[in-house]
Amino acid sequence: MRILPLSLLSLTAILAFGAVGWADEHEQRAHVFEHCAKACADCQRACDSCATHCQHLLAQGKKEHQATLQTCLDCADHCAAAARITARHGVFSDLICTACAEACCRCGKECTKFQEDEHMKKCAEECHKCEKACREMLKHMAPVRAGDK
Repeated sequence: MRILPLSLLSLTAILAFGAVGWADEHEQRAHVFEHCAKACADCQRACDSCATHCQHLLAQGKKEHQATLQTCLDCADHCAAAARITARHGVFSDLICTACAEACCRCGKECTKFQEDEHMKKCAEECHKCEKACREMLKHMAPVRAGDK
């Protein structure tokens, strides 16, 4: 008769430790999502600001900023979508962060071409931070597809 209470106690301990492990894992994953959402929102603002800066440079006749204007606008849109979806831990976070990381990589490369310009240098830095955060988040989640059961 004493074996049953010990078995229940052992089972309770196993479940409790499993729940603690799950809670720690869940908390870590939530932190990664929040970090990614913040990096995406920061990058979106930097890219929007840099796009405005590039518009002014284009108006001054500096046509070499056409490419950075376009990359900053597109990157800002990717980042805004990624920030919204990852902030709510959306099921398509893997899809948007894959695209966002690539957009940030490309935008960062374009803006890096103008390192003497502090505005563009800051945009490139934010793009690289966001790309890194998105790629880190992708490591912490299993791919989820709409048709998966």
